[in-house]
Amino acid sequence: MILVACGLQREAQLIEKAGLVPVIGGGDAERLGDALERRCGEANAILSIGLCGALAADLDIGDVVIDAHAAGLNAWLRAELPHARTGAIVGQDSPAATSDAKHSLHLATGALAVDMESHVAARVAMHRGLPFAAIRVVSDDARRTLPPAALVGMRPDGGMALGAVLKSLARHPAQLPALIRTGIDAERAFRALSSALRALETHGIGFLDPREFTLDL
Repeated sequence: MILVACGLQREAQLIEKAGLVPVIGGGDAERLGDALERRCGEANAILSIGLCGALAADLDIGDVVIDAHAAGLNAWLRAELPHARTGAIVGQDSPAATSDAKHSLHLATGALAVDMESHVAARVAMHRGLPFAAIRVVSDDARRTLPPAALVGMRPDGGMALGAVLKSLARHPAQLPALIRTGIDAERAFRALSSALRALETHGIGFLDPREFTLDL
């Protein structure tokens, strides 16, 4: 069994279709870590899959980024996703919402992208001695500052908090064009994520045992 950390219900649905077992964090790092720990008794790897924000300026919406901590698993993923970029993905407990924050994080870490689950999944994988990899798709580029409504749109269960989004729009209606653009970019990223997961499913990721690969932690 391969456990997969993600933030959103929509990500989880795509992950499950690929034959993997999603664990939804909903933006709560502690809850995600506890859930992974509870379920990893039979796991042979922990992955982090979903959308991310770009930190590198040359990443575009829909680009796939791979960060694997096991050399063999990294090679397998790169072979099945040949157009993906390979490099560090940094995780943090809160969104990198502004272009300035993304730039600072890129300078500080050298990472290509940022999300809110990969650091938790990597920590649990290391604690349990399991292979880890992150496979993330860019939904907002390094130059983009997310509108406030986009930052309140996730419920703890990973669903969409429509009420919170509408309240934010009512308080700051001028953000509507940016919110629409954010939604369009997210749809493009979800299509790319679906395509990447279909490719991995076709090549049998659901039956893969990454423990056969040499760990390079």
